[in-house]
Amino acid sequence: MRISIATDAWFPQVNGVVRSLSTTVSILLERGFEVDLITPDQFLTVPMPGYREIRLAVAPRFGARRALKAFRPDVVHIVTEGPIGWSARAWCMAHGVPFTTAFHTRFPDYAAVRTGLSVDRFWPIMRRFHQPSHAVMVSTPRLADELRERRIKATRLWTRGIDRRIFCPVGAVHPALALLPKPILLSVGRVSIEKNLDAFLKAAMQGTKIVVGDGPALALMRC
Repeated sequence: MRISIATDAWFPQVNGVVRSLSTTVSILLERGFEVDLITPDQFLTVPMPGYREIRLAVAPRFGARRALKAFRPDVVHIVTEGPIGWSARAWCMAHGVPFTTAFHTRFPDYAAVRTGLSVDRFWPIMRRFHQPSHAVMVSTPRLADELRERRIKATRLWTRGIDRRIFCPVGAVHPALALLPKPILLSVGRVSIEKNLDAFLKAAMQGTKIVVGDGPALALMRC
């Protein structure tokens, strides 16, 4: 099977979307699938407002169309609701090629925080984007329920695995954690405003709270 994957998130970005996608591509190739990627590094890009380290493709429609036409995919997976995602969506609909989408990022929440507008202003865009998808990939049943409440249906559970050689309930305690008051509450991920880390840090709980990660809010949180 020939699978095209269109994504606005790719290396050198470091985030959960890129990590999930790169692992998926590796496994697909190991299993004998033919995979072609359409990614921002193939286009002229500009910094994303509010996230300068994330660069968005400028007018990728024609380039995405050429890549899809040349590869002749049996199915297309569209990872993000950005310029590349919309371009791939338009090509699939114009040519009758089945496609799936993924809901990785709570874009309406992000946009609401950044603009000060109501989150309800952005959900119609999400519904329009995902409505023609054969399957909307989600990571948890709770997210699937939330999307159904927002009238985004056809969700399919796509859980994330872990490397049990690294993550296991036994083993040596990291020296930096050994003497801290227990229990230790650990948040690992992107340090940004929409992650609502303030709620985590202000939670009235005993022990020690630790935030591990990088992102645009890191300098502010260190103050």
